Amino acid sequence: MATQQTFSIIKPNAVSKNVIGPIIQKFEENSLKVAAAKLVVLSKAKCEEFYAEHKERPFFGELVSFMTSGPVLLMVLSGENAVLKNREIMGATNPAEAAEGTIRKLFGDSVGENAVHGSDSEESANREISLFFEKNEIVNS
Repeated sequence: MATQQTFSIIKPNAVSKNVIGPIIQKFEENSLKVAAAKLVVLSKAKCEEFYAEHKERPFFGELVSFMTSGPVLLMVLSGENAVLKNREIMGATNPAEAAEGTIRKLFGDSVGENAVHGSDSEESANREISLFFEKNEIVNS
């Protein structure tokens, strides 16, 4: 399979725990490369646009509040089968149900504060990447 790109966010709870390095190490140990990265505090408007598919869900307001509560690390990861590989490395949404050694098992606090986000499909990855990165900010290696 050809090299693929996916989108990842290290969420505020993981950034505040100072575990950006160990999380990136998990990606790199599994043959994913960081092709772009930026540390930002998301605006409410940008966060609402990003999570628009959840707008009608009861947890939407809480999700936006959490994701705008502190810095996040936005990343483009590249590698073979990057979307699926990233999902496997992250683990289940609920850290209590995530497999041992996955990012969410190691660093997640709850379903809502589960340390990382990763695109669920190639289509989502393309949309999410274009929302946060210009093409010239992404290194193709």
